[in-house]
This record gives sequence, structure tokens and C-alpha cells, in this order.
Amino acid sequence: MSARLLLVGHGRMGHLVESLAHESGFTVVGAIDSGNAASDAEWPDADVAIDFSTAAAVPGTISRLAAQGTPVVIGTTGWQRDEPSVRQTATRAGLGVVAAPNFAIGVNIFLAVAERLGALMASQPSFGAWIHELHHAAKKDAPSGTALAVESRVRTGGYTADIPIASTRAGAIPGTHTLGFDAASETITLTHEARDRAAFARGALLAARWVLGKQGWFTMADVLELQGGR
Repeated sequence: MSARLLLVGHGRMGHLVESLAHESGFTVVGAIDSGNAASDAEWPDADVAIDFSTAAAVPGTISRLAAQGTPVVIGTTGWQRDEPSVRQTATRAGLGVVAAPNFAIGVNIFLAVAERLGALMASQPSFGAWIHELHHAAKKDAPSGTALAVESRVRTGGYTADIPIASTRAGAIPGTHTLGFDAASETITLTHEARDRAAFARGALLAARWVLGKQGWFTMADVLELQGGR
């Protein structure tokens, strides 16, 4: 059965989600962009929304969707300073929200492994940790939300030493993240490389299908039923 999907943000990711929506059983009923976001008119009725807009727009977007009772998948990054107020808005409305810095299935498995690696390396002071992320030149936030999530998961595993994060912005790189641990005579690296943005779009569509009929704040770990939680 087809579900009605509202797109919030109609840039590269929004267009890509739109082009793949039918694969996941969605019918796109509208797209909100900078030209019509501020309109007083109600946004189209939808069963779920996917937000790939801008960080500054997220609080207002959640307020609009909460007023209409539309669950949402938030793929936008860089808005975490507003997360407490966004969560409060969603909770008051009984909204279902899936928020993640990265919706690629492989990345979320990568995060689960990073947490386990953090636990194993917590008792190995001879190794120093580092993270390097690479993205296309147009990406504005640095470090990426995914790099910060990698750091967070390593910390959750119990690793307490410094973890420097380096960012590269160049060309059209969809996204590459490497977690490394280096010692005097050996190095461990764990890398996820996205070949194109379709992995992010398909993951967001999977989350949108999953959140239908649910209330609460969720991550891709919930969607994929990965141990390690949030």
C-alpha cells in the first residue's frame, strides 16, 4: 500500500529521495523548499515527511509538522544545538521522529562496530585514536555529523583518551569516514566509503516506512535493531 510522503528540502538529496520513493512504496505529495517554506498555507497532508533541508530550518519544520501530526525523518545535519527544543516540540505533539547524522545502513553498522572497538581499545594506552572524514566541497558543517557520531560511539564504548577529528572538503566526495588507532609499530583502521548518495536516500526511506504509526524519538539503531542503541 502506497504511503504519502512530504519532502522538506528539495536540493540534491530531496530530488534523489523523490526519484527513489516509489521503490519503497511512497507517493510524493509535495516538496517544501526555500520558496514556499515560509508560506502561511498548510503544508500538504502526508503520512510521513523526510527532511533534508538546512540546520536553521529544522526547528520551524518540526513545529509545522507537529501541528499537522506528521511523523518525520530528519536527515539534515548541524542542528544539534537546537535538539532539546526540537525534542520537546515533538514530544508534546506525540510525534514519531527518526533522527540520524547518516542514514546509510553500512554507516550505522560501522557505528556499532566503532563502539565495540572503543571498548576494546579503552585498556590499550599505547594506541592513539583519530578520525578523518572527507566530503564534497559544498558541505557546510565540519566535522560532519557522522564523524561526531563515530566519536560519541567510541566514547560510549569506554574510550577516554583524546580523539582528534580532521575534515577534508573537496570535489564531489559523497562521504568517507575513517576511525584509526595508531601505536608505535601497528595501526588499526576502520573505514566506510559511500560510493554515491543513494545509500543515504534509501536508508531515509527505510526509516520513513518504519516510523509510520510510531511515537517517540528514534535513531537508525532502532530502525535496524542494532545492539548498542543510541
